[in-house]
Amino acid sequence: MTQTKNLPKRTKIITELLDQKKAENIDVFNLEGKDYIVDCVIIATAMAGKHSYALLDMLKSELKALGEVFYSTDEESEDWIIADLGDIMIHIFTENHRKKFNLEEFLTKIKKQESIQI
Repeated sequence: MTQTKNLPKRTKIITELLDQKKAENIDVFNLEGKDYIVDCVIIATAMAGKHSYALLDMLKSELKALGEVFYSTDEESEDWIIADLGDIMIHIFTENHRKKFNLEEFLTKIKKQESIQI
């Protein structure tokens, strides 16, 4: 899949994969046209740390086969894993870390911003 092409379809594939592998509370933030580093952020909760790594491994395997490029991943902590697909950022949290960092509140504020006029 070509970057920046068909964002809704790519997002749907990612969320369906996460759901199939038992990720919980999957949220999608479409930030196209907002002042943020990516066009879309997907947040999911893993049942435990090992589940976080299993979700990331599955995403890498399935999405690379579809042509997605993983520009970087931050997998130092099983409590918060980040995958950067260029225009999509995926955050996989354990439940306690998701509550602690409350990324949804931050992203909701960005989503409510007025679109940038150039």
